[in-house]
Amino acid sequence: MTVNGWMQILLFAALVAACVRPLGGFMTRVFAGERTFLSPVVGPVERLAFRAAGVDPARGQHWTGYALAMLAFNLLGALVLYALLRLQAALPLNPQALPGMAPELAFNTAVSFTTNTNWQSYAGESALGNLAQMAGLTVQNFLSAATGIALSLTLVRGFARRGGGDGTIGNFWADVVRATLYVLLPLCLVYAVFLVAQGVPQSFSAAMSATTLEGASQTIPLGPVASQEAIKMLGTNGGGFFNANSAHPFENPTALTNLVQMVSIFAIGAALTNVFGRMVGDERQGWAILAAMAVLFFTGVAVVYWAEASGTPLLASLGLDPASGNMEGKEVRFGIANSALFAVITTAASCGAVNAMHASFTALGGLVPMLNMHLGELIVGGVGAGLYGMLLFVIIAMFVAGLMVGRTPDYVGKKLEGREVKLTMLAILVLPLSYLGFTALAVVLPQGLAGILNPGPHGFSEVLYAYSSATANNGSAFAGLTATSPFYAVTLGLAMLIGRFLMIVPMLAVAGALAAKPWAPPSAGSFPTHGGLFVGLLVAVILIVGGLTVFPALALGPVVEHLAQSAGTLF
Repeated sequence: MTVNGWMQILLFAALVAACVRPLGGFMTRVFAGERTFLSPVVGPVERLAFRAAGVDPARGQHWTGYALAMLAFNLLGALVLYALLRLQAALPLNPQALPGMAPELAFNTAVSFTTNTNWQSYAGESALGNLAQMAGLTVQNFLSAATGIALSLTLVRGFARRGGGDGTIGNFWADVVRATLYVLLPLCLVYAVFLVAQGVPQSFSAAMSATTLEGASQTIPLGPVASQEAIKMLGTNGGGFFNANSAHPFENPTALTNLVQMVSIFAIGAALTNVFGRMVGDERQGWAILAAMAVLFFTGVAVVYWAEASGTPLLASLGLDPASGNMEGKEVRFGIANSALFAVITTAASCGAVNAMHASFTALGGLVPMLNMHLGELIVGGVGAGLYGMLLFVIIAMFVAGLMVGRTPDYVGKKLEGREVKLTMLAILVLPLSYLGFTALAVVLPQGLAGILNPGPHGFSEVLYAYSSATANNGSAFAGLTATSPFYAVTLGLAMLIGRFLMIVPMLAVAGALAAKPWAPPSAGSFPTHGGLFVGLLVAVILIVGGLTVFPALALGPVVEHLAQSAGTLF
């Protein structure tokens, strides 16, 4: 590890921190329906959209109505995307005359992009035409991100409501429209122009021919890359236009684009903690949640950076300089520090974009990204998903605190009773049930074993990583797994659906229950939730509840592999 490497990491953290209050304040005004500097331009479009859809943005929805609207919206989006992928060969803007996707792969891809997972069992540049990329994948990148932001607001409103009431938690249609028009589209427009200026293509051309230095002919794929890249990062989607994702020079051409991509993955998710603080009337609450995220994040970065910079005895036995660390699977132009940082960022958020191959990391270097997903990707997390995931753990932490002092737990003025705690545990336990259950199935069935490239613990890690990534709606992968078979296409698709919607529905029920509760100001006996003690308790609960659940599985994969690497042996 070098001083320069840590300076790059601290620069990233400072830029994210600088975004929190300005972006958080702006989003708070947007979702409160207040006027912003974009209102003169965006306001007429917003009002037109509401009139055309017959939506009254001031009319709140009960949690069941909100859930039904969200599920219907996402089901329709998945069906439209599935049709685009299957019928691609008969549709325009397909200059390469690419065929339609197979049914199981189209199902997997449609579910993947609708759930904000963006898992790709195909090479984008050779499987999809421009129409499928733009009207299919890019549109769903916007809509799935807007859905995540909308869902986080429901739980925030549950805590922020004063005096009880009818239990309404907002209007899904208003939240999605405002998230798209005021937040995602303007930011992505500026971002895409920046990427074009840095050399990212934005073209309807399929490809161009070039001659290499050796005199050979080379075909270079092109397409509308910049527009998809912008929402890929800001919406924590992660699906790349090219198979190599952000390691490809057309997606991530310079050191500056690499830095901006990393910051943009965290920008909205980090700012939503400030939205929470503002809406509950105490910004310190948002900063405390962000501090807990920061503790987990910097711990993960330190472990991955150390592991990759140290390398393994096996690398040293091959005559490689130990000081060079583990450069396998990494771009020389980014180096170890930026590769380690990017890996932790993309799995702390539910982004899944990669600028290095995670399967080539050391065992401990690959363990941390996997653990980030096992914790529910609440370290900033996906846009919106990270905040509501963290707030669910806050409820558990406050319940534990209440048990220790013998009083009914409360948080920001809302009593946390049995119903909320049970629903919260249901939402949290859905995740390990999915990724551990599907992993167990895959490593005993011939259809699952057939996709494993590497024997031993690394092969087990490939499968565990895949189902963890799918369930956590991340989308990154240990690339050794061949996931194109019908078995993996269908089971990974089911894991994505479980990880997204079976967690969301009980979370919405919690939001509705909290919104109906009366608010009581904190008393002298209330547990303070804006200081270091609360941050420490929250981090401990996350690690105990989230981490210990999956420790036996990690012991069979990366832990055993690390012990073997340390001993200088291979399986």
